[in-house]
Amino acid sequence: MEKGPFSAEWLAQSSRGGAREMLPGESRSCRSRLNPLSVPADTARQREAAERSSPGHEAGLVGAAPGRSRTKFSAAQLQELERSFREQRYIGAGEKRRLAAVLNLSQSQIKTWFQNRRMKFKRQTQDAK
Repeated sequence: MEKGPFSAEWLAQSSRGGAREMLPGESRSCRSRLNPLSVPADTARQREAAERSSPGHEAGLVGAAPGRSRTKFSAAQLQELERSFREQRYIGAGEKRRLAAVLNLSQSQIKTWFQNRRMKFKRQTQDAK
């Protein structure tokens, strides 16, 4: 039996995270970009530690995705986010940058909060009917 790129041996190796043969046309630089396991372990650990120690993150929640923890917003952050939401439900790039700087959050966290708040608003208005 020929040992092709998707043989039982290859699949067993890849599921264990071990080394694998390169596919035809695949370069080593391409492989390291596509395979997150090829990142040195100490670099991955440093990145995860930095994410966990960023402000507004609470570690140790059950059911959370690996490497991500739920953001716990402070009362002051929520007050400012709610005030901004009352003024305008869709946030612009400039306001997103301003809120991120003022509240010490990432622009991605601001964007996600607004998306979630719009969904909450939609549910509340539908329930009221």
